Amino acid sequence: MGPGMRPAAASEEPQIDDELLVTRCQLGERRAFDELAVRWAASVAGYARHVSEDGDAAAELTQDIWLRVLRGIDRLHDPARFRSWLFGIAHRAFIDTLRSRYRAFPSTADDADHLAEDEPPDHDHEAMERGLARLPPVEREVLSLFYLQELTIEETAGALSVPSGTIKSRLHRARRLLRLELEKEI
Repeated sequence: MGPGMRPAAASEEPQIDDELLVTRCQLGERRAFDELAVRWAASVAGYARHVSEDGDAAAELTQDIWLRVLRGIDRLHDPARFRSWLFGIAHRAFIDTLRSRYRAFPSTADDADHLAEDEPPDHDHEAMERGLARLPPVEREVLSLFYLQELTIEETAGALSVPSGTIKSRLHRARRLLRLELEKEI
């Protein structure tokens, strides 16, 4: 979906099914969690892939997200908010990953030079994927949630724990940065 397009509205039926599965999970049904994980696996993996720099980091992030969901699903008070709650967990897991990465400073000048030269590998994806990958993490994440995961502005705001006006501002900035990245390829 392009930066100027609006995501399709989410259907009511999957939300009701999610509510039922969450309630069953909270009652201790292991199979319900498995069904929920299967239903959302592609979305969570897609989010992780779009905000991470490489496949290994995305796989680790995906695993961390599902572990946090498993540990925290009992604390979800409103099963109807599962989608934004799930991506809120995903966001916090991603931020924790960034924090740990930034805490690990290079030990020598040689290490610092090596890190400065490192760029995410180009896997010959479409120009949009390459442009998205070159965006700063905050912009990459908001575009991923809004366009690729098709969260509404309100759901994105809930997932990121910021006001909806902030999401609108971030989307505007992210679209502009993505456009600039795409123009570099022309």
